[in-house]
Amino acid sequence: MKRIFALTSLALLLGSCANNSDTTSSTTTTTTTTSSTSTETASGAATPASGAATVSAAGKTDTLVIQRSSDIPTTDPGTSYDTASGEVLQNVYETLLSYKGKSLSDFEGVLATEWKANDAGTEYRFTLRPDVKFHTGNPFKCADAEYTFRRNLVTNGSESGNWFLSESLLGTGSNANDDKSITWDKISNAVKCDGETLVFTLPKADPAFLAKLAYTGQGILDSKHAKEIGEWDGTEGNMMKHVGVDLTGSPLAKDPSGTGPYKIVSNDSTGVTLKAFDGYWGGAAPIKNVVLSIVPEQASRLQAFLNGDADMVETGGREVVQTQLAGQPGVTVVDDLETPSTYGFTMNQNLEGSPNLGSGKWGDGIPANFFQDANMRKCFVDAFDYDSYIQQVQMGKGEQLNTMLPKSFLGYDQSLPVAKMDMNASEEACKAAHGGQAWENGFTLNAAYRENDKAMQTALEILKQNIEGMNPKFKMNLKPLQWSEVISKANEQPMIYVGWSPDYADPDNFMRTFYHSKGFYHGRAGFTEPELDKLIDQARDTTDEAQRKQLYSQIAKLAAEKNLYIQLPTQVGVAVVRSNVQGATAENYNPLNNNTWLWKDLSKTQ
Repeated sequence: MKRIFALTSLALLLGSCANNSDTTSSTTTTTTTTSSTSTETASGAATPASGAATVSAAGKTDTLVIQRSSDIPTTDPGTSYDTASGEVLQNVYETLLSYKGKSLSDFEGVLATEWKANDAGTEYRFTLRPDVKFHTGNPFKCADAEYTFRRNLVTNGSESGNWFLSESLLGTGSNANDDKSITWDKISNAVKCDGETLVFTLPKADPAFLAKLAYTGQGILDSKHAKEIGEWDGTEGNMMKHVGVDLTGSPLAKDPSGTGPYKIVSNDSTGVTLKAFDGYWGGAAPIKNVVLSIVPEQASRLQAFLNGDADMVETGGREVVQTQLAGQPGVTVVDDLETPSTYGFTMNQNLEGSPNLGSGKWGDGIPANFFQDANMRKCFVDAFDYDSYIQQVQMGKGEQLNTMLPKSFLGYDQSLPVAKMDMNASEEACKAAHGGQAWENGFTLNAAYRENDKAMQTALEILKQNIEGMNPKFKMNLKPLQWSEVISKANEQPMIYVGWSPDYADPDNFMRTFYHSKGFYHGRAGFTEPELDKLIDQARDTTDEAQRKQLYSQIAKLAAEKNLYIQLPTQVGVAVVRSNVQGATAENYNPLNNNTWLWKDLSKTQ
């Protein structure tokens, strides 16, 4: 199971309100601000979370009010695998290291001050930051880091992101219930303290290991506090009782203690209230209170934002920003932000037994091997109008990529061409597909999208128009499905949307996901390409950066030649904040920080 954000619909991905521009991006970042003329009245300090939905930011320079549409699933880092939880947790807990500035490849120490790897890349030694305290007042020690990573390896529930830590340290993404080779000795030897130095031992080199440690879910726990409130006691004797457990509502989720700049005051169905931690090692945060309110109604969130009652809100996407928020008094729009996500439509090559083939024959259906023919796939890839999609869905703010990898990631080869609509080439491929049977007999293809998702629907309508206009015997039926059906029946669909936002900033997290026979989307795409598998495995197993770049370029070129997906243009992100919020800039933003800014970097003026 992958990160929940990665499984959201295209509309939700398009609605993501904050992503950053990287130096490799050809886009530029611009900020526009209009002065506030609204009347604001001062009021008191932040109220507890029981009143989170009614707290106003108006006149409060010490309080940041954020409004989101849905709840915070958990405040236990060990099971966090969604951006809503991550937004809170990254301000409460801290990892050993994090991304430096807006870079997706350079790291800086947080709870570690330095680290060294051996020549083989199989041992990492971390020097830990001294004089750090948890919110309980307990001192941060190596034992806390050791406990944290061992707990993540022991629990490794299906709802968490600990599978990729386990892959690095244990050689498998499974937990001890599913893989009997995982023992206490294996876990305890993978991470241990040498005095106050934390030591990781890997079975083989993993070039993505540091990026995985920067993931929010690897935030360091207060082990003394955790044990006192009923969490795993850290011993072999109680290990198996905690394997695979659901930590969503764990004791630690209810009573968190991190080293971060903010501590949770209260947390309920209306939102979360936090206050600045006076004992924070990095110095007190400028904003003393943060109130994150759950406001499901978009109209209510937008009105609160325009009134100055909320400083930051979930907007609903670019169209809303451009038509309802931009240019309004007191609103700052930060635009042209790169989004490190990729998405497209599958052309499922493994449809044997699918109930979505119509008759299963040419004319009023498709045969099960419909997309196994390379010319059939090329027909669809060349028929998609990428420019119209950018204009109609992304309001002119989209960018095409040449493979399912963000352009800011290591290995993206900008010299390779992007797909372009070419109806002549599409028709030629269609005529050649299946020895001419497709052109002569026609077909009826079912393509699925999430019900009420206008972005997905529009994309498929663009494709449908061109495919059906090519040959009167070609038909596409667009099928709206409930989101639960999209998830549960995706492998049966001839064509369905897929999208990905990174768990960690390494190309393997994308290339393996989309193109490998053991990747997450293998079931939906239905292809096995041994040469791609080989190249992806090679790139995953080497720490030589130059070699990895060359391998990923080969992977991208081969995948494009085989037309494995209809790749949609990536969005260009946009964010809005109130104009009196300082620090909410493109330069201060990293999309791997759960699609928002770190609160300690913000301040407010009147």
